[in-house]
Amino acid sequence: MSKMNFKEADRRDTLTYNSNRADLVIPEYGRGIHTMVEHMMSLPDKTERTKCAEAIVSVMGSVVPPEGSEEEGKHKLWNQLHQMSSYQMDVDSPFDTPVPATRSEAPDKLNYPTETSRAGHFGRTVLAMIEMAKKLEDGEEKSILIVKLSNAMKMHFLTWNRKTVERGFIAEQLKEMSGGELILSEDAVLESSAEILRSIRKTSDALERKRPGKKGGSSNKNSGGNRNSGGNRGSSKNYRRR
Repeated sequence: MSKMNFKEADRRDTLTYNSNRADLVIPEYGRGIHTMVEHMMSLPDKTERTKCAEAIVSVMGSVVPPEGSEEEGKHKLWNQLHQMSSYQMDVDSPFDTPVPATRSEAPDKLNYPTETSRAGHFGRTVLAMIEMAKKLEDGEEKSILIVKLSNAMKMHFLTWNRKTVERGFIAEQLKEMSGGELILSEDAVLESSAEILRSIRKTSDALERKRPGKKGGSSNKNSGGNRNSGGNRGSSKNYRRR
């Protein structure tokens, strides 16, 4: 083909709209890589096709870097190469050829928890602690765990409701959530609401201090104030010299 024919062919390809071209199997890789796959499929020698496929995988990895480990990334790229070739390429792949039917299969349903908690602010950890306490035999250890559990329930309640909470309410909630098996004794002493709220505020303040300051914060204002004060002192000196 002469140079003029090459230019005419290139011009015809340039004037072709994408709507008139074949759809891309994986649009993220662009039409260039899909054209490379078509060229690889047209090679008659299997060794050359394998070399071309390895080069295409290398380019694919630079265009869209895969996630996960190196082995998982390569496996994903080779699977996508098989997909772009309509699972018809015949090369020496380092991985097993994927089955097209597996892509149309629906994934297994996730095993979501079906039970519900009427007091969601206590959380699932408290429910797990209640189940563990129910298995203990009556004694000092169980009594201590009931008090610790009641304090934890009180802290969770005050985290979402920043008001005081009565001791009887916690004891009633504990009895209800445990099915009447855990009873808070009358002489048990719980932490005060004020102490719990104070510890919650300390934790919140510590988290706030760890956050980066905003642009134009107090540090910038202080530095700006120093420059202004310095400028005023300089102007006063100049005024005195005059």
